[in-house]
Amino acid sequence: MSLAIEHGIIGLTRGATGSNGRIVAGYLPIEDHGVIGDLHTVALVGTDGSIDFMSYPHFGSATMFCCLLDVQHGGRFRIRPRQASGTVKQMYLPDTNVLITRTLDEDGVAEVSDFMPVGADETQYSHALVRRAKGVRGETSFDVIFDPRFDYGRAGHKVDVRQGEILFHSEGPNGRTVRLRSQVPLEVKNGAVVGTFTLRAGETAAFVMEEAVAGRPSPSESPHYVAEVFKDTVNYWRNWIGHSQYQGRWRETVNRSALVLKLLVSNRFGSLVAAPTCSLPEEIGGERNWDYRYTWIRDASFTLYALIRLGYTAEAGAFMQWIEDRCNDLGPDGSLQVMYGIDGHKDLTEEILPHFEGYAGSRPVRIGNNAYDQLQLDIYGELMDSVYLFNKYGSPISHDLWHNLVRLVDWVTEHWQLPDEGVWEVRGGRQEFLYSRLMCWVAVDRGIRLADRRSFPYPFERWRATRDEIYADIYANFWDPELRAFVQHKGSKMLDASTLMMPLVKFISSMDPRWLSTLQAIKERLVEDSLVFRYRIGRGAPDGLMGEEGTFNMCSFWYAEVLARSGDPQKARLVFEKMLGYANHVGLYGEELGPHGEHLGNFPQAFTHLGLISAAYAIDRKLSDSGWVA
Repeated sequence: MSLAIEHGIIGLTRGATGSNGRIVAGYLPIEDHGVIGDLHTVALVGTDGSIDFMSYPHFGSATMFCCLLDVQHGGRFRIRPRQASGTVKQMYLPDTNVLITRTLDEDGVAEVSDFMPVGADETQYSHALVRRAKGVRGETSFDVIFDPRFDYGRAGHKVDVRQGEILFHSEGPNGRTVRLRSQVPLEVKNGAVVGTFTLRAGETAAFVMEEAVAGRPSPSESPHYVAEVFKDTVNYWRNWIGHSQYQGRWRETVNRSALVLKLLVSNRFGSLVAAPTCSLPEEIGGERNWDYRYTWIRDASFTLYALIRLGYTAEAGAFMQWIEDRCNDLGPDGSLQVMYGIDGHKDLTEEILPHFEGYAGSRPVRIGNNAYDQLQLDIYGELMDSVYLFNKYGSPISHDLWHNLVRLVDWVTEHWQLPDEGVWEVRGGRQEFLYSRLMCWVAVDRGIRLADRRSFPYPFERWRATRDEIYADIYANFWDPELRAFVQHKGSKMLDASTLMMPLVKFISSMDPRWLSTLQAIKERLVEDSLVFRYRIGRGAPDGLMGEEGTFNMCSFWYAEVLARSGDPQKARLVFEKMLGYANHVGLYGEELGPHGEHLGNFPQAFTHLGLISAAYAIDRKLSDSGWVA
């Protein structure tokens, strides 16, 4: 079986565990979810058969199901056996994003298949969600509840029961209508529909939710709809992953990360959301709860690198077009925003939802993200690196894009010395961060390399002088001779895991003595076994927030990759494979891992899976170069 990792759970009533070990009733652990999607949005499906989070119909839309953020008022769509006391196994059909939740109980075996239809002609799918219950052995009774709460639970709705369908009309200026088709009888209760049904071996019952638009035909009206779109969707995913060019070690794991990343890319715009969820906490009960349903410029180079390495040039090209569109919309001074909506919109004003209690009591619940208005100088390096990589491995960039990039790099040459909020988006005051300084160097360096490769005109002397000045500044002001390490920010004695990028962006040799001593210092201060903290809360730059956080999965994969590049591929393999053991039951990762190995933060996290792919590629190559066969 391909990456269909099975996970046994006795019972279905456990809840999230807080930092004090207390079980918070009603909330599944974040990691107890798989994801499905249609390249426009994603739904989180719990091991208890509940769809617990779904922005609809797009990544940036308001939620329709959101009980992960408030078990009473968020809304859900749950199908599960009535006697939920057996073992549950959740898995993906091999090489697809079709999810199966299987229950093994005293009375028999039953399963629910979940997917969102995708295929060649996506116009026929109407942003549909398909759930099919099946009796496998014996006889199983199921409970179903379809309880939408539109606009983050702020908008009421009306239920209209018709022949063969139930319509839910949300109220308010942004109202929409969704249609539910059910093959079993349902009744209306308090704005939801509920029902109970029994399946014997071989029997099925399907439920289809789709967007209902006046004048548009309903694809699900066809009696063969479920079977046809199931086949189309399975074929789509298997055909897509079949084009991956990765042939190295851990292929199934890399493929699963690629399938996850594909789910997080907007088919319409080509942009990648950092995660499909908002306000899942970095500490249970804490305030580090952010909205990640946006596209960060920072993600650009990592995304393009992963897509190109795997052979997905069409996806890389679509994302590159999105980047070019942002460069066509630079500020008057040549600057960029930190992040944008998936369609490129700029206003991401943060808002608190006071009527939601937050995941397991983690408040506040935020939508929007005020970090969009921060100064984060590193984004220019990541963007220029992505353009450089695409020009090298994808397609040559245009004259018009180069014209805008000159404006952008000129802006960097004039502002690289400024303090900023940095890669970790601190809210406790600006600093002169090493990572920001490093990526300003990358921005200018890649501009020079790209211009020389393509013979583009550019201000030769100013750019080269600036690159050299930044280089000298890093060694003069961020190298601590007592620690024998590069520090987080100017005047600091603290270390930061973002420093791991120094050899990865070719600023310093991975075998340079200064780098090796920095790596040793990071190991001593930020690493616990294979797990890496981004920095130590309370010791690094103040981030303006209370509480703690977990280890950063992305940084852990960076650490594994750097170990391989720094001459120890066997240690890198050990760290990498131990990190693989922290994936959830279907191979997914959140942003962080808590003190008990629980997943924290928004889920699944694109950056983590990008880091996994990059580390796998580098470690596999180093092992092969060292003569290791397996």
